[in-house]
Amino acid sequence: MATNANSALGSIVLVHGGFVDGSGWEDVYRILKKDGYRVSIVQNPTTSLADDVAVTKRVIAEQKGPVILVGHSYGGAVITEAGNDPRVTGLVYITAFAPDRGESVASLIKDPPAGAPVPPILPPTDGFLALDKTQFAASFAADVAPEKADFMANSQVPWGVAALSGAITEPAWKAKPSWYMVATDDRMIPPAAQRLMSKRAGSSVVEVKGSHAIYVSQPKAVADLIEKAAKSLAVK
Repeated sequence: MATNANSALGSIVLVHGGFVDGSGWEDVYRILKKDGYRVSIVQNPTTSLADDVAVTKRVIAEQKGPVILVGHSYGGAVITEAGNDPRVTGLVYITAFAPDRGESVASLIKDPPAGAPVPPILPPTDGFLALDKTQFAASFAADVAPEKADFMANSQVPWGVAALSGAITEPAWKAKPSWYMVATDDRMIPPAAQRLMSKRAGSSVVEVKGSHAIYVSQPKAVADLIEKAAKSLAVK
């Protein structure tokens, strides 16, 4: 069992994306906790960007010391905005959206490149989106154990259309260091788009062969990148 030495580095806050909740971070959480970090997981309603940023900032306010914000998928948009909080010292994007000022998830996905996989998003119902359960595993969690991928498909959190259209006012990555994990087999956010966003943000990039749900399928690789960020910031 690790000591609490790493607690001096501050806190790590994990932010989930659309269609899922914070429970997908469990294995990443366990690794970080074992290594001595303080870790909190945000449970965003994914109803609107403003609501999700507000929920995330409430979790940030509860932390001791500096905070590293980690976002997966749509959670990247959330941390891009919430990361302007003065407590936040760094951002980690896990196959995530990293919008610029005035951009939203909706604007980033409206013109997909030719040949890019099309996520199986069903027509909205009462202002909320869901993925076709029969195609969830192939698109979102291709390298997750079939039983777990099936559970994820059948425990989806409806994603509010309003959340996709929420625009960034000021991207935190312009003022704060960032790290980015590109999942090279992602069929939700094309790897080419991930590379463009990470380059624009000036992120330190690692590429790992994995699906959109790489934080579930490869928690050690994800935790390693988060710890790399934490240790880098502690030195400065």
